[in-house]
This record gives sequence, structure tokens and C-alpha cells, in this order.
Amino acid sequence: MQPTIKLLPEKKLIGQHQRMSLLTNTTAALWRSFRQRQQAQPFSGSTKYYSVQVYGPGYFNPFRPEVLFEKWAAVEMTQPVAIPPDLEILTLPGGLYAVFLYQGPANAGDTVFSYILQEWLPASCYALDGRPHFEVLGEKYSNEDPASEEEIWIPIKLRSA
Repeated sequence: MQPTIKLLPEKKLIGQHQRMSLLTNTTAALWRSFRQRQQAQPFSGSTKYYSVQVYGPGYFNPFRPEVLFEKWAAVEMTQPVAIPPDLEILTLPGGLYAVFLYQGPANAGDTVFSYILQEWLPASCYALDGRPHFEVLGEKYSNEDPASEEEIWIPIKLRSA
């Protein structure tokens, strides 16, 4: 699995977030709440959903599954809108990303992320950058379906010599 390297311009997302760890993972509840919220009162015409992880400094060094991070369920703000009071804006800073196209069920994601962070990244000329990580869940995303597709965006920077 080889990525495409892309330069992302700054993006504004609208969504909900929770603090969690991989051991106390409440992603399913967050998404259920967000999807119900959007279906009850749509606020964006975007068909792409963003699953965003905001990790604190040192989150990966050393990696410990009990460390908290911020998880977002969001959609892109394609035009200025009034933000509903129970939602917030998240700004994705622009920058360089390694974009992996993943096909398969969401529950196999651990294997994919292990490959990216433990094999691909160390063998590349890149290092992790301190910006949010995210997945774009488009029209072909279908959670646990083996044919499901999503884009995995990993923030990178050139490794210093």
C-alpha cells in the first residue's frame, strides 16, 4: 500500500468531538450522535464525512493506548453557514499529507495504521507532523463492508538530515 503525497489547503470542518483513548474508544457513539444530529437538521451539503484525530505532543513516543486524544465526527464547511450551537468548527491546517486509499472493513484499521506508522513511515523520507490525522469517508464508505473505501490522511514533513 503506497500513498499519494498531497498538499492540503486549510479546511474548515463542522462537527462534534469527544476526548477518548484507544482503550476507552467511544467512536461509534460519537458518530451515531453526529449522524442523528445531521439527519434531524442538515447543516452541510457535503457528502464526505471526516473522522479526525487530534493528538497531543508526544502521543506516539512512546505509544500507549490509554493516552487521551480528541476525536471528531465532522463534515466540510463548503460555504459560510450559521453554526448550530451544539456543533463546533475545527480548522485543519494546510500542509503535506500521505494519503492512503484503504479498502476493507473498518475493524481491520489497526493493521493498516500499524503498517503506515511502523513500516511505511520509517522507510520513507518523511516524519510525522504535529497536525491532525483524519480519514475521509466518502460515498464508497460502508463501515464493516469488505468493499468499503476510505482515504487515510497522515500529516507528514520531510525528515531532517
